[in-house]
Amino acid sequence: MSDTVIEALPEARQAIRGEIKKVIQGQDEAVDHLLIALFSGGHILMEGVPGLGKSLLAQVLGYALKAQWKRIQFTPDLMPSDIVGTTVYDADAKAFRVKKGPVFTNVLLADEINRAPAKTQSALLEAMQEGKANIDGVDYPLPKPFIVIATQNPIEMEGTYPLPEAQIDRFMMKIVLPYPGHEAEKALLNAYCSGFDARSLESAGLKAVADPARIASVAAELSRVKCDAPIVDYIVRLAEATRRHRDVQLGASPRASVDLLKAARAAAAIEGRDYVVPDDVRAMVRPVFRHRVSLRPEAEIEGRESESALADILASEEVPR
Repeated sequence: MSDTVIEALPEARQAIRGEIKKVIQGQDEAVDHLLIALFSGGHILMEGVPGLGKSLLAQVLGYALKAQWKRIQFTPDLMPSDIVGTTVYDADAKAFRVKKGPVFTNVLLADEINRAPAKTQSALLEAMQEGKANIDGVDYPLPKPFIVIATQNPIEMEGTYPLPEAQIDRFMMKIVLPYPGHEAEKALLNAYCSGFDARSLESAGLKAVADPARIASVAAELSRVKCDAPIVDYIVRLAEATRRHRDVQLGASPRASVDLLKAARAAAAIEGRDYVVPDDVRAMVRPVFRHRVSLRPEAEIEGRESESALADILASEEVPR
């Protein structure tokens, strides 16, 4: 691999993981997927029951990157201006000034994004796609890096304004947070016994271990990671297979194929390789495709899930040598 910032990714991954593990236990796979999205310039849709540390994960990530983090609680009365900002009249200066919203940050937690109306969702999704926010007709660039971690709660009702498929497709990955294992939960309780307080991250001895400016440059550098023709063909075949699977009504889009390629490159880079292997692709299929595959109603009635369709596809498509 050439002498670029990519060479530092394995070390950066370990350092950031180490800081996150000081606070959050038993979520190593989710953390790795989060870092892959971060390095690739993608955004995350996160699902998990309350109390698993979704908000804390976003906060600790910002802390480890020495970057800003903010949280928006999405509600039915949330307005687009509550996200991107607005112009206000300054009586002292006798002029209007721009008041930027919480979207102007490095790590943004969009909590229960499907609770807000479509117009409000679109304001955030436009910022995610374009890397800028429009305030009263003027575009303002967002800080770099910029990653959105949007959450949905699986045990409650879907929400007043569920995310349409076209908007869900803007998220690079969907991460499902499981309950921690016995030892991980015990380690969490021991940390609290030793004085840790989630409201004061300094009590965990956290420190910044990554440079936001260098992290922001990684996405462009990932094009240096080689992806041979058989790997590209494999990615396309996997995407096509989702569109013709017997249980699937809506398969993965071409944008999903591009995101799978980006994720596979980042997965290779954090392992210290400058080339993609089939296992990189296979490891990323579920987080990149699971939220983009919609099942037929009859398959849902029979209790099938998108995960089972993806498992069928991974088992049936020939792996390149």
